[in-house]
Amino acid sequence: MSEKGKKTVYTACCLCYQSCGVEVTVEDGKVTAVKGQESHPMNKGILCAKGQAMIEHLYHPDRLKHPLKKVDGKFQQISWEQAYSEIAAKLKELKEEFDPSVLAFFCGSIGVENLEMGSLTHRFKAAFGSPNFFSVESICFRMRIRSRQITFGKYPVEEMDSNLYILWGHNPAASDIALSIAIQENLKKGAKVVVIDPRRIAIADQAEMYLAIRPGTDGALALALINVIINEDLYDHEFVEKWTHGFDKLVPHIQQYTPEWAEAITEVKADDIRKLARLFAGTRGASICHGTCTQDQQANGSQTDRAMAILQSITGNINVPGGWVISPRLSLSDISLPVKGKPLGAEEYPLFYELWSRTSPYAVMNMVPESVPDKLKAFIVAGGNPLVTMPDSNALTEAFKKLDLLVVYDLFMTETAEHAHYVLPAANQLEFWGLGYNYNVCHCLPYLMLREPAVGRYHECKSVVEFYKGLAEACGFGELFPWKDDEELVAHELEPCSLSFDYLRAHPEGAFYQEKSYELTERSFATPTRKIELYSDAFEHVGFSPLPTYLEPEKSPQGTRWEELGGKYPLVLSTGTRYIHYNGSQMHNIKSMRILDPHPRAEMGPQTAAKYGIVHHDDVIIETDRGWVKMKAEVSDRTMEGVVLVPHGWPREANCNRLTDCQCREPIMGYPQWKGLLCSIRKAA
Repeated sequence: MSEKGKKTVYTACCLCYQSCGVEVTVEDGKVTAVKGQESHPMNKGILCAKGQAMIEHLYHPDRLKHPLKKVDGKFQQISWEQAYSEIAAKLKELKEEFDPSVLAFFCGSIGVENLEMGSLTHRFKAAFGSPNFFSVESICFRMRIRSRQITFGKYPVEEMDSNLYILWGHNPAASDIALSIAIQENLKKGAKVVVIDPRRIAIADQAEMYLAIRPGTDGALALALINVIINEDLYDHEFVEKWTHGFDKLVPHIQQYTPEWAEAITEVKADDIRKLARLFAGTRGASICHGTCTQDQQANGSQTDRAMAILQSITGNINVPGGWVISPRLSLSDISLPVKGKPLGAEEYPLFYELWSRTSPYAVMNMVPESVPDKLKAFIVAGGNPLVTMPDSNALTEAFKKLDLLVVYDLFMTETAEHAHYVLPAANQLEFWGLGYNYNVCHCLPYLMLREPAVGRYHECKSVVEFYKGLAEACGFGELFPWKDDEELVAHELEPCSLSFDYLRAHPEGAFYQEKSYELTERSFATPTRKIELYSDAFEHVGFSPLPTYLEPEKSPQGTRWEELGGKYPLVLSTGTRYIHYNGSQMHNIKSMRILDPHPRAEMGPQTAAKYGIVHHDDVIIETDRGWVKMKAEVSDRTMEGVVLVPHGWPREANCNRLTDCQCREPIMGYPQWKGLLCSIRKAA
């Protein structure tokens, strides 16, 4: 950008799914300052540490500048034209010799923080003829969406303003800045908080109740809460009778799941279970706030998500202020294309793929290692780092070494990019047009704004539109990517929306695109019965219990593999602890973040540490039957004894997915069991 002078550009942050509003100051074509957008209803002028490091991220000296090709084990700079030509030739060869489905795609965006990356990856995949699209959706969040769709027909979400927040495996201060702000505001107005977590997070000190729970056992607690609410006649009779289906079957089914039964599994006291049930059922406008993926990544994931949906329903906390609300959907142009064939995992995990003839485009990531090279021979990875963020890094890395073609489009030379045949430089979020929006994933907030580029392209970096358009042209189907640039694509996306491109350009700070409504009608629930389905025929149809049940993690003190593994791995492991400075594998190369949070930390209680001769800040080895990692010991009485908590996203020898097992899966939707594994710890030599 050559223009002189100073200006302010409004945009939405792409560094996590919250899409917070940002005011960017540009002076003489260079970004000189960023701050939270005060008028944005999500973050209200506040930026987390990641957002504050946006300039450092933009101008990082290690950003990729040119296309690279691996020759004799080393990367050499090439032109975009050469990269497109050679990649297209290899793709054509694979397509002709085998089938289009041997090409798979991995996308790092779930389509909220970077709508264009997700949607264009889907479009290119379909244009090529492959059904195989992998993303975070097969380890995080999609299970929750699907379980709520099965229950409600749609996807209701928790609002930010609530009278009672049940923070269940969720630490907003580390991963959900907007919710953290809202909780602090509403505590001053009389709202209450309950924390359910194996770690006493900071906000637990302000909570009405704190319940320490053994990782992986949340489903047992949810079932016991339903038991108390029904047996003590605390449920909302009018709501249940009018809006739910299957309550008559739920009542006898739930009798077996007593608070005493749950206490023996979860380590939560039966009296506390009863107290929480009474508090929750007695609060109008109460909301269970899941961890972003905490409950999904368990042996009992789908059934736990269903149990939580039932808890919200029988207490009448659906479509009431402060509860779960069926939010309005954003109307955008659908740029997807029809796809032939089913993605990997559709047969094995049918509910993940199809519900009432409505299909989803996602493949099951856990199945990749076993599918290379017989079913998958090439990957295009856009804006993601699966060799760090996806299950069983050891197995996945070995699989990626067998690929005939690996193309990575990214800002940096990630661990995945190091294994690629071609690495292509991506534009930063401040260098191209896009849409920033908050919708039904983000606290029922229907807000939309443009992401206007603040500066021009860095060296030879291309936007995701330019990347896929150029590759499509080289592959011979460029006519399917008709947009001349990012701006034209965004204008096309907005054609069905109530807020036009021109309107948003005139209102760069953004606007609400639809009003929320709490009214319930016969059209509110798009299930076969037109009611909330407490009893699920969809689950029953694929051979699983139509009412929530409990399944213990395989590798746990009460699991089926305890006798095999417990002697060597006596401690309970949970991966995925979050810190505000990082999002997955992102930002670990940012100097300011490493100063604030320099080490990956394995959290454990003082008795657990003492038993193994470990003191605070020791270097320790955490090991499972799949591998080992090295981290710093974080010894605190705020962590449950007998439990080790490790963070997600750190690279190399601190990569927690060296500990996980892609064969250890939730049986209904194929998700990894990351909560409730077995491990050992020892002081590093």
